[in-house]
Amino acid sequence: MEHSLHAVVAFAIMPFFSFANAGVRINAEMLSSLSWRVALGVVIGLVAGKVIGVLAASFASVRVGIASLPDEVGWRQMHGVSWLAGIGFTMSLFIANLAFEGGPLLDSAKVGILTASFVAGLVGWSILIRSVSIAPKAEFAPSGNGSQWDFL
Repeated sequence: MEHSLHAVVAFAIMPFFSFANAGVRINAEMLSSLSWRVALGVVIGLVAGKVIGVLAASFASVRVGIASLPDEVGWRQMHGVSWLAGIGFTMSLFIANLAFEGGPLLDSAKVGILTASFVAGLVGWSILIRSVSIAPKAEFAPSGNGSQWDFL
C-alpha cells in the first residue's frame, strides 16, 4: 500500500502541502510579485549562491585532502547535487518570516523561494539524470519489478 501511494504523495500531496504551508496564494498577483527585487534576490541566492557555494566548498575540500569523492561519483554528479541544494524551502521560509513582517515583501520572498526551489530541483534532476545515462548500463539495470528508477 505504501508503494502504491508513493507517486500520489510525492507529486500531488507534498507540493500542495508546500504551497499551503508557505501561505502563498496562487493568483495573478503572485506572478506580478516576481518582478520585485526581493524575489529576484532570493532566486539568485538560492540558485546561484547554493550551486557556487556547495561546489566550491566540495572542490576545496577534495583539493586540500580533507575529503574525497565517493567511488563512482564524479564532478558531474557533484554539480547536480549542488543544484539540488538550492531547494532550501523550509529554512528559507523561516528566514523570510523573520526578515519581513508580513505584507507584499514577505509574499515576494515566498514566491522567490518557491520559484528557486522549482528551478534548482529541475536543473539538478536533469543534470543527475544525464550523468546516470552515461554510466555503464549494468550498474543501473532495473530490478525484478521492472522499474527504470530503481537506482534512485
